[in-house]
Amino acid sequence: MTSGRFQRIMFAIYVAMFFAYLLGPLVVMAISAFNTPEYPQVWPLEGFTTDWFGRLFADNDLMEGFRTSLWIGLLVVCISVPIGLAGAIVMTQIATTARSFYYLVVVSPVLTPGVIIGISTVVFWREFTLVTGTRFLYDGIILTVLGQSSFISAYCMLIVLARLQRFDRSQEEAALDLGASYPQVFLHILLPYLKPALFSAAVLAFLSSFENYNTTTFAILSDKSLTTVLAGRVRQGSTPSISALATLIVGVTIVAAITYEVLKRRDDRRARERQVAAIRAEEAELSLATAQ
Repeated sequence: MTSGRFQRIMFAIYVAMFFAYLLGPLVVMAISAFNTPEYPQVWPLEGFTTDWFGRLFADNDLMEGFRTSLWIGLLVVCISVPIGLAGAIVMTQIATTARSFYYLVVVSPVLTPGVIIGISTVVFWREFTLVTGTRFLYDGIILTVLGQSSFISAYCMLIVLARLQRFDRSQEEAALDLGASYPQVFLHILLPYLKPALFSAAVLAFLSSFENYNTTTFAILSDKSLTTVLAGRVRQGSTPSISALATLIVGVTIVAAITYEVLKRRDDRRARERQVAAIRAEEAELSLATAQ
């Protein structure tokens, strides 16, 4: 056996083991969601059933937690993405000597344990609402949104900053020279360029909020999110209904990822077509001018 063939075989084995380790639990979970026993079981297959999905939708606690997590995730997106965008823009505008300190400050919530963020959020807003008389703000959902946004906004900033660093500032200068105002430059030049990064940041913010447990379990008080309900159920013993829920979430995630990739490739293809059309138009105008 040659060394090249041996390397290919070892590489194939490594790839197979990697995907088995990565996707194996998901396959096991999906199989148990369609198996008939009361306890999650993959083998032996005693029968095929979809009853666990029906029981899932009939579970009031899980559905309430699911709706609460969706609501929290949407609010976190609405707060974290604008904060991340503002933080990334400020990063590119401040003096170079201050950027390291600024970066340390805005990224520090990511390095803070979620338990600390959850407890500090509850303590701070409890005292704040007592002093200001805004007791209505001391709500589990509001506290969870504030606690999660404090570190998820840093993730959003890093995503936007990565794309913003490749932005050509000459476009802004040209627009300003042509009479555009700063709000117009921001709305018509900068935001369209940052649209892919903003969309990615929104998706990351929602997923990070949806699956968060450490911060949520302290900040949500007496309310329930999907993660806190699931944690309580797992302590009592897992059921195939939980496997059914996980299967649905994974399926929706895969469909959303594929849809996003298809739409992204379509937009890229249209952008290339427009670029080619513009180049051909310039060449045609140049040929016409040369002929004249």
